[in-house]
Amino acid sequence: MIDNKVIVGISQGDINGIGLEIILKTLIEPEISEICIPVLFSSQKTVSYFRKALSLEEFNFNSLRDFKELHTKKPNVFICYEEEVLIELGKASVEGGKYAKLALEHATSALIEKKIDVLVTAPINKHAMQEAGFNYPGHTEYLGEKLGGKPLMLLCADKLRVAVVSGHVAIKDVAQSITEQNVFLKIEQLNNSLIKDFGIRKPKIAVLGLNPHAGENGKMGNEEEIAISPAVRKAQETMFVQGPYSADGFFGNNTQSQFDGVLAMYHDQGLIPFKTLAFNNGVNFTAGLNYIRTSPDHGTAYEIAGKNLADASSFRESIYAAIDIFKNRQLYTEISSNPLISNPTKKERS
Repeated sequence: MIDNKVIVGISQGDINGIGLEIILKTLIEPEISEICIPVLFSSQKTVSYFRKALSLEEFNFNSLRDFKELHTKKPNVFICYEEEVLIELGKASVEGGKYAKLALEHATSALIEKKIDVLVTAPINKHAMQEAGFNYPGHTEYLGEKLGGKPLMLLCADKLRVAVVSGHVAIKDVAQSITEQNVFLKIEQLNNSLIKDFGIRKPKIAVLGLNPHAGENGKMGNEEEIAISPAVRKAQETMFVQGPYSADGFFGNNTQSQFDGVLAMYHDQGLIPFKTLAFNNGVNFTAGLNYIRTSPDHGTAYEIAGKNLADASSFRESIYAAIDIFKNRQLYTEISSNPLISNPTKKERS
């Protein structure tokens, strides 16, 4: 932090998608530089191209190659590369994957070296990244390896928080990942994140079943009986946890409003209802890491890239969330580092 402002690193994402559009639309707002110090990992030439293409000529930024040159009152662009880049808006390409990968690597290194405080990632095309030599299913897995800790995909919007047991896993492989150990670990991670990252002292967590009607006593699958329910019972010894709930009825009855966090069993089971309820302002937070990373809850949106139609709300909320979580973690560290020493009062003898 500098001048009590969080240094927010931003990886540019896929240059052919809406990433740089939503970034510039967010950073041009004066209040952003009032509450944080943004650092976009990209290049001066790429940012200038989008500034002109989006008619945002009033967007001013500070170029830097060394963090000693950091400007504290306007957006910064850290120069990751100097060459001209072929930008093909609306098209997935190896070139787009290459420069998304490069920006992410620079931003991750800066986070590890504590040159930035938090990381906000713009959308990538996973296939294009992999074609460019990125050997991970997505951001979550890459950052889990580089930043330490055990990543938990956690989607957030106001009081709605949805995590998943299995993230980027094919449907055919989901059931085998639903073990008592895995479910309990994710419950524990979610509980810890709600306490440390969101300042909730005694979180209430709901756990969803895997099968229709939560298995209906084994008639539609037995994962609830052999894995999910045992994990819930174990968690109930130290945490407030209920379930497993039937996923369709749970969201259909607005039951999620009674809980601080919801644990879904797989990607679409959690993300479809979440995005239905909170698509414009949703944030994807990778909980469980030793560093803070957030991102918007949408993808590259090639179909509207370059048309100046992209809504920057989710990206803006991602910056706000990263700042809030950073400060919540600081507060948690402060209040837990020197806990009051308990001195039990001795009972008087009669």
